[in-house]
Amino acid sequence: MIALTEFAPAKINLALHILGRRADGFHEIDSIVAFADVGDELRFEPASEFTIIAAGPFANDLPAPENNIIFAAWKAAAAIAAARGLNLPPAAVKLTKNLPIAAGIGGGSADAAAALRGFLWMAEIKMIDAEIARAALTLGADVPACLSSRACRMQGIGERLTALDDFKALHAVLINPLIAVQTSNVFQKFGLAASENRGTSIAHLSTAAAWRNDLMASAVTLVPVIADVIAALEKQQHLRFARMSGSGATCFGVFESAAAARNAAGRLAVSFPRWWVRQSVLH
Repeated sequence: MIALTEFAPAKINLALHILGRRADGFHEIDSIVAFADVGDELRFEPASEFTIIAAGPFANDLPAPENNIIFAAWKAAAAIAAARGLNLPPAAVKLTKNLPIAAGIGGGSADAAAALRGFLWMAEIKMIDAEIARAALTLGADVPACLSSRACRMQGIGERLTALDDFKALHAVLINPLIAVQTSNVFQKFGLAASENRGTSIAHLSTAAAWRNDLMASAVTLVPVIADVIAALEKQQHLRFARMSGSGATCFGVFESAAAARNAAGRLAVSFPRWWVRQSVLH
């Protein structure tokens, strides 16, 4: 085995429509997601046993290694490899945690997907097939989309993916006020009963102005500063639109150009030094 590195980009929900709650408790969604050029990094190196080492600005916020989703990805990859008569050699995984925790940008899911890709590569499995996609879904609803890390439409609970091949890159600013938001709390506040339907699907895949995030009102009730983040973005010049991603608290603004995004990020970082602010390109 040779060392390899996998990038785990932030996942941004450009749209997140909540259509209902199934009898089994899972929520049906219709979402447009894109992936940023900022994210975590996983490095895999030969080792005598499997280990996870965390570094980076948000490493101290991670759970213990045995509770890390990367460990679950390792078990899933090992099971797939064994079923195919292949061997998954042990590795030391170094996770550089650059993304805030519980931030609505799929950091844990991106890490799980990157880990799954890396482990499968180590086992000489280099193509993502239906079995691997099913295994990814058991790790989390966002993990299948994060496996490819390409702009797509997510439906169902996240298992139905449609690639958006004509998606044009967007210039954006990502902001997180560094307050963790638990997804389960936001959905609880949203308040759908089992088997209840409420929202409407995305009608126009190319009309961003018609999209929405149905969880934003619930998230703002729990973490009011999210409204302040949106307000700060909406004061910036050459903004196309601003929304919250996922269940929050990360919000994003999409701008007319790279220069406009860069200038906005600079101003916001100075005005709000306690916030996590990053210029990004969404693909």
